[in-house]
Amino acid sequence: MGQIIYNLQFRGSAAPGGEGGVMKATTSATSCRMETIIGPEGVKGIFGPAEGGLAFFESEVRIATPDSFTESGAITFGDGDHSLRFSTVGQGHLGPSADPKVMHGSVIWRVDGGEGQFADATGLITSNFTLSDTGDVVDHHFGVIWVK
Repeated sequence: MGQIIYNLQFRGSAAPGGEGGVMKATTSATSCRMETIIGPEGVKGIFGPAEGGLAFFESEVRIATPDSFTESGAITFGDGDHSLRFSTVGQGHLGPSADPKVMHGSVIWRVDGGEGQFADATGLITSNFTLSDTGDVVDHHFGVIWVK
């Protein structure tokens, strides 16, 4: 059993889905590097590009209450041969941020399986995201995935 960890920043949009209380999120991420530096000034994070391909994210978000939701979808890595499916553990949270034009949320997803490298995969992904009043999404993922 092997472990894959990843950290990606997805950018894209969320828009109303085909029925009331449903949103569709579509985002993508480039290969990246993230550093966390702790020093005399405190902590800072540096996020930047790295050589490599893209990842694509699509999900369906179902609003449960004004500040909670469930979600399911898929992430495809690279050329499309490697993808995983996920669904919400419990409910996600979405609420106001310090910026009145931006909502801030988080959710934990369980890996429900996948294709290619992620066939028979299990694991968890955490998402910490923002949603602007124009539908722009910035979504930071940290995944710990178990593969056979």
